[in-house]
Amino acid sequence: MAFRHYRLTVVKTQAAWYNQVHDSESGSQVAGWHRSQGRVSYIGSQSAGCPEEWTQRRETTEEKSMRIAIYSRVSTLKQDTENQLVQLREFAAKQGWQIVREYTDYESGAKAERAEFRRMFEDASRRKFDLVLFWALDRLSREGVLETLQHLNRLTSYGVGYRSFTEQFFDSCGVFKDAIIAIMATLAKQERVKRSERTRAGLARVRAAGRLLGRPPKLNGQHTAEVARLRALGLSLRAVGRQLGISEGSVRRLASSAA
Repeated sequence: MAFRHYRLTVVKTQAAWYNQVHDSESGSQVAGWHRSQGRVSYIGSQSAGCPEEWTQRRETTEEKSMRIAIYSRVSTLKQDTENQLVQLREFAAKQGWQIVREYTDYESGAKAERAEFRRMFEDASRRKFDLVLFWALDRLSREGVLETLQHLNRLTSYGVGYRSFTEQFFDSCGVFKDAIIAIMATLAKQERVKRSERTRAGLARVRAAGRLLGRPPKLNGQHTAEVARLRALGLSLRAVGRQLGISEGSVRRLASSAA
C-alpha cells in the first residue's frame, strides 16, 4: 500500500501565521494550525480514506443510527474487561450509536492470532458494522507500529471506521487522521529497517560461529567415505561433522554403516 508524504510549511502574514501540511501529490493544503488575533484554531479536511457514507452520516443526524462494534482486550483471564466495556457502552449511548456486537479477547495483544480479533475482521469484511470502538490503541494491538498500521488500513479498506475512546486523535474521520497515519507510516518504515538490520546481524553472528545456514546437505556415498577417512585420522565425531558441514548424529550413522 502506498502512503502519501507531507511537508510542513510555515506561512507568515501581517495578520496571522499558518502551519500548513501539504499533500505531496496534489500540493493542496491538507490540514494545519491557524492563529489570528491571539486565537488558535485547527484547519483540517476529512480524510481521503474515510468511507463516504460514514462521512455523510457524521455530518447529519444519521450518525444516530450508526452501527458499531466494541473491541476490548486484557492479557489474562485473571483480568477483567468490564471497566473498558462500561465506559465504551456509555460513550456509544451518548453518541446515539447502535452496538451490534462486542468482541473480547483474554490474551496478549502482541499477536494477531486472537479468536475474537479475527472474528471482528471477518465481520468487518462483511460490513456488519460501520465502526470499531476500542478503549485505547494498545487494546486493539501491541504488535508494533507496522502491524497496527496494517490493521487500521485493513479496516479502512473494508469501509469500516475506527475510534479510540481515550485517544481522540485515533479517529478514522478526525482532522488529525492524515497526520497520525503519516507518522505511523514513517515509524513503520523505520521498524522494517531495524528488523532487517537485526536479521542481518544475527546471520553474521551465526556465520562467524562457523555454523552453516540453509537446508542440511543430502548425505551420499562420498560423505560415508570422507567420514571413514577422517575418523581414521583420529578426528572426533564432532570435528568430522564440522569439517563436512553435517551433524554429529549424521556422522555417527555414516561411521556405523561404514564399519
